[in-house]
Amino acid sequence: MTFTEFSPRQRRVLKWWTPGSPDHTRDAIICDGAVRSGKTLCTGLSFVLWAMETFSGRRFGVCGKTIGALRRNLLSEVLPVLRDLGFRCEEQVSKNRFTVGYGGHVNTFYLFGGRDEGAAALIQGITLAGVLLDEVVLMPRSFVEQACARCSVPGSKLWFSCNPAGPQHWFYQEWIAKAEEKNALYLHFTLQDNPSLTPEILARYENLYTGVFYRRFVLGEWVAGEGLVYDFFDDSCIRPVPSGPFSDYRVSCDYGTSNPASFGLWAKQNGVWYRIREYYYDARARGRQKTDGEYVRDLENLTWGLPVSRVIVDPSAASFIQALRRAGFYVEKADNRVLSGIRVTADALKRGELVICDTCRDAIREFSLYRWAADGKDAPVKENDHAMDDIRYFAVSLACRGEDFAALSVPRL
Repeated sequence: MTFTEFSPRQRRVLKWWTPGSPDHTRDAIICDGAVRSGKTLCTGLSFVLWAMETFSGRRFGVCGKTIGALRRNLLSEVLPVLRDLGFRCEEQVSKNRFTVGYGGHVNTFYLFGGRDEGAAALIQGITLAGVLLDEVVLMPRSFVEQACARCSVPGSKLWFSCNPAGPQHWFYQEWIAKAEEKNALYLHFTLQDNPSLTPEILARYENLYTGVFYRRFVLGEWVAGEGLVYDFFDDSCIRPVPSGPFSDYRVSCDYGTSNPASFGLWAKQNGVWYRIREYYYDARARGRQKTDGEYVRDLENLTWGLPVSRVIVDPSAASFIQALRRAGFYVEKADNRVLSGIRVTADALKRGELVICDTCRDAIREFSLYRWAADGKDAPVKENDHAMDDIRYFAVSLACRGEDFAALSVPRL
């Protein structure tokens, strides 16, 4: 691969730090915009090229949501290109680092995962000559600020890349809106900035998302969610329960005591999962709360006579999980990340991999009511969300397990 294969915006990222560039006095670079717009490769490659040209014997930080995501999304793209260019790259997986050598210069790059607030402690104490934060909006502010504070070597620079979130996100407010104040070069990417995307792939991405996800991941806009979360869901998405045999049965559960409890029974046929039955109990409306044991019996009645392979449950429902296990059910704790779960669910519904049957009236009702918060926060309203939560748990469970689930192939957030 040669630099002539890059788009003009990608080439600017590759060269911004070089002495002949009008941007070389900047302290940082921020690349945001659409998914698959070419940010990751050019940012990661430019970061290493700058480090190798400018320093030797120094340490650098490469940060992502998790170290696994960094290896999968960044290193798998950047290191092969560097090797093709003649750089010596040696990964030390057990130590979460890699070394790069070229022309007598050798530098070490340490990998850090910024999953939660506690991650800031992992990067404390190290002195860095530069740091790259890939998908920076997915990391907590404390971790990002600690990573930036580690760059105390003269000549050090900061590198950021991300897809957009809501306009109230701290990174948008503190870095993108204040790019000039922070002496940062801000570059916005679109799908057209990636020359490797064919017209067919571009068309597919145009049709892949709706609503807020379309505006963020295709148009690359920093927008708040508004209106219905699943704005595409209508009568055409609802079908009768199919006849014929099913190859697997599973249940997804959103547990509630004073709040409603929602259970969905899913059946698989020809690679498609159908929500064929549901259970919905609103304790406030009924005037009586149920015990864990009563809910277990209700789930047994929902699944009577069927070989249920697993039950996916809200991870906070510890006592209910234990009651299900004592009753002989195989229980899987759900992934409760809301925003990414909504995206996976929407993808699966649009692709026809998840189907809501006309027997599931409460789920259908909630689809028509489930809305984004109006206060600019990047979250849905915590109302009419119980069937929505159990459906989301189920979709993410399939995606994480990779069970013939094409939503895994959509671009990362």
